[in-house]
Amino acid sequence: MIRQGRSSKEKMGKISRIGSYAIASSITENQRQPCITCTTFNILAPIYKRLDHEDQSCRESDNRVDWLTRNHRILDWLLCERSSLICLQEFWVGNQELVNLYEKRLGDAGYISFNLGRTNNRGDGLLMSVQKEYFTVIDYKELLFNDCGDRVAQLLHVKLALPISQCSNNDIGQEILFVNTHLLFPHDSSLCLVRLRQVYKILQYVESYQRERQLMPMPIIYAGRFLSDWNGSKRGHVYKFLRSQGFVSSYDTAHQYTDADAHKWVSHRNHLGNICAVDFIWLLNPDKYRKLLKASWSEAVFGMLKYLLLKTALAETRAFAFLKADKEDSITYSSFCEALRQLNLFGHCHGLSDEETTDLWSQADIDGNGVLDYKEFLEQLWKPESDEGNEYRNEEHKDVSDGQREQTVGFSVKNAVLFPPEVEKGRWPEDYSLSDHARLTVVFSPIRMPCSQMTS
Repeated sequence: MIRQGRSSKEKMGKISRIGSYAIASSITENQRQPCITCTTFNILAPIYKRLDHEDQSCRESDNRVDWLTRNHRILDWLLCERSSLICLQEFWVGNQELVNLYEKRLGDAGYISFNLGRTNNRGDGLLMSVQKEYFTVIDYKELLFNDCGDRVAQLLHVKLALPISQCSNNDIGQEILFVNTHLLFPHDSSLCLVRLRQVYKILQYVESYQRERQLMPMPIIYAGRFLSDWNGSKRGHVYKFLRSQGFVSSYDTAHQYTDADAHKWVSHRNHLGNICAVDFIWLLNPDKYRKLLKASWSEAVFGMLKYLLLKTALAETRAFAFLKADKEDSITYSSFCEALRQLNLFGHCHGLSDEETTDLWSQADIDGNGVLDYKEFLEQLWKPESDEGNEYRNEEHKDVSDGQREQTVGFSVKNAVLFPPEVEKGRWPEDYSLSDHARLTVVFSPIRMPCSQMTS
């Protein structure tokens, strides 16, 4: 037993040094350009961690020594890494002893923490912690979805503290918005729409928060469990929706991965034993010109509609025939609703609401004549999706040079590391027991950049 304990400590130390070196090397690479770091980690709430897979009722929460030991280890890792921002999911807010443990240890290390439980007393929730030496907290907001998954999100508005900012100029905006969330697990295809709606609500809230306070555009760092559709694809509808809004996956950016490299890394082994990539830290810089949010939402839902039609082997002409009204040569609103109902996108508690469906129809029926002919169907519902990497430039700014725009702070991605390291190669190590998720840490370097104007 002594030999095993020593070996375990040595292994932990070795891996810690590897991960810390990768992060530290990025921070010290250019001392004139200080960095901030962000860690996202789903720490697997003890109320969900099964100790015996044959006995589904046997959970870690029943054994105080087990959950307390594991969470002390998690905190050891987090405090060893000392990220500027820590975003945790499946934080056991329902246990005051555990909450006090995190607040005490993180507080002693110079962090300010905010926790938020899921609605309907589900027991777990979110935790955000920021280092006081790096950020001054301006505001903190909570977003309750009140949906079938009782999911929530946190919004933290901060200003860069002077020790890390080389943009110490009154004319340079130095504020950042951080978002932490945990999307609904896609138990089946009908819940993919719920997940897409959750992201849409968050982006709506962020947009209204900035507009109501008349804030200039600022970087948004958006962390948590996001992706993997019910079929395991991380390049699904949520991914495309975020990309259409100008967000980039920090880990993929750091490793210069494209969509073709989606299989190269994983971050989660779910309760079914499947491994997939679901944990992301997204970055939206203020120089990005974005599509109108409602247009992106409509395009994402139409993309989901097209996917379901293709999945049932309905190509263009047959898909049009499926959507159009009986004995008619065009698609009507009622036939559109009926098609959505048959595809399980409408007509149940998780589906599109009447208001959402009406909005979608108005986006498709541009001329407002109440019908879609075959040409309009191709252009509005079946048109090729826009390139995800495109920057959507607002025409009113096309002649404005960078020097004429307001300046603000943005970020470049310097490095990104997943732990345990095996997941970066697409493998899940059997001896990893901290969680059923990997920990992701990203290094960001502040840069001066022009900002675009908010779209609405």
